[in-house]
Amino acid sequence: MEDKKANTGTINHNVVMENREKVIITGIIDIHSFDDELVLTETEMGILTIKGKELKMNKLNLDNTELIVEGQIIMLQYNEVEHMKKGGMFNKIFR
Repeated sequence: MEDKKANTGTINHNVVMENREKVIITGIIDIHSFDDELVLTETEMGILTIKGKELKMNKLNLDNTELIVEGQIIMLQYNEVEHMKKGGMFNKIFR
């Protein structure tokens, strides 16, 4: 993972969903939690929450920053990580 950052300055982050049954995500930094209804993962673009039913982690490769989850996908939601918020709009307004 360090080599990719050194060469490009950042890791690419992509999300591809197939028929709400499979999601392929690149740019994965870490998995915070995982069960059959919720996946909480940290990506290059923030915290990504995947909600669904009968979720299964089909593939996890942190060296290639890739995750594949299969099951009934109900929701994908991003939340910013703390270091991304520091330069946010509200922070600049309320200085």
